Amino acid sequence: MHQADNPFQSLAAPWIAGLTPYVPGKPISELERELGISDSIKLASNENPLGPGVRARAAIETALAELGRYPDGGGFALRRALAEHHGLSPAAVTIGNGSNDVLDLIARVFLQPGAESVFSEYAFAVYSIATQSVGAKARVARARDYGHDLEAMARLVTDRTRVVWIANPNNPTGTWLAAAPLKSFIGALPKTCLVVVDEAYTEYVSEPDFPDATHWIETFPNLIVTRTFSKAYGLAALRVGYALSDPRIAELLNRVRQPFNVNALAQAAAIAAINDPEHIRASVELNRAGMKQLTTAFERLGLAYIPSVGNFVTVDCGRPATPINEALLKRGVIVRPLGNYGMPNHLRISIGLESENARFIAAFEDVLAS
Repeated sequence: MHQADNPFQSLAAPWIAGLTPYVPGKPISELERELGISDSIKLASNENPLGPGVRARAAIETALAELGRYPDGGGFALRRALAEHHGLSPAAVTIGNGSNDVLDLIARVFLQPGAESVFSEYAFAVYSIATQSVGAKARVARARDYGHDLEAMARLVTDRTRVVWIANPNNPTGTWLAAAPLKSFIGALPKTCLVVVDEAYTEYVSEPDFPDATHWIETFPNLIVTRTFSKAYGLAALRVGYALSDPRIAELLNRVRQPFNVNALAQAAAIAAINDPEHIRASVELNRAGMKQLTTAFERLGLAYIPSVGNFVTVDCGRPATPINEALLKRGVIVRPLGNYGMPNHLRISIGLESENARFIAAFEDVLAS
């Protein structure tokens, strides 16, 4: 329905009128239903192609016996496991229905009409959506080489800034910030401004000067670090993420957190996943090989790509990517066009299994040749 045809729009908060909802990657079932095809592959949503590890799968099976009961609304066991994993107090942990839920909680608690948030061009689309959904103003810094320009971001911070959003690594570009400049940036922010470091892809990064911002929680009271089990841990369908912060921030977030926002299967699986480092190692190794497989193909094709430390890579098709994406869909290959990020010539490809990567490469070459 077009907005002009919605009689209830006048009843909504005025900042909702221009809000464009987040559009997730197309599910395989939807594509095959639309086109009447089968045997499709999805390399669009940065999921772990291995799925959950054996420990998480076993925990899910055990938890099935209690499906008739509500989950622990406070997530006691999960919060305790996360606190032990990070060397913090359980009071510093806020659990969410995916890290997206936690990002929304942050906006609801700390942003309002008259307040501002700052984020980078080409940053995760949810920062803009979360900001606008509560009537706050977004101030967007120009990117540097498709990544965060911390100096440009600092210039946008005012006495009205309440939240600065930083994805490290960044989605959808895969760029990243080293420890020293990021720590200096956080330290220079006014205490009236929170900084959210979104580390959804941190498990994939092996760069020696890449920071683990969770180690800075006790140094910077205005720092919030968000993590997810949807990526390297392979639990995307269960929707479980969390934030780490000063307990006084967590207490505020938990005031608006919905009861039972993390289901029992997700809580059990996440606890088991934390204690399965072998699955993470296998996932990272598969990702490293797959990244090489894709970037080698792009180099052979003479296409520029953005160097990435995540489980995806963004390629410049050298021409509008929408027709290329549509042609790939007809071949049963789902990737992510980035026109909504202001990158109309780019596609983001998630790293899949070796066979899935090979199928994408063959289809991509065929589309480019035709």
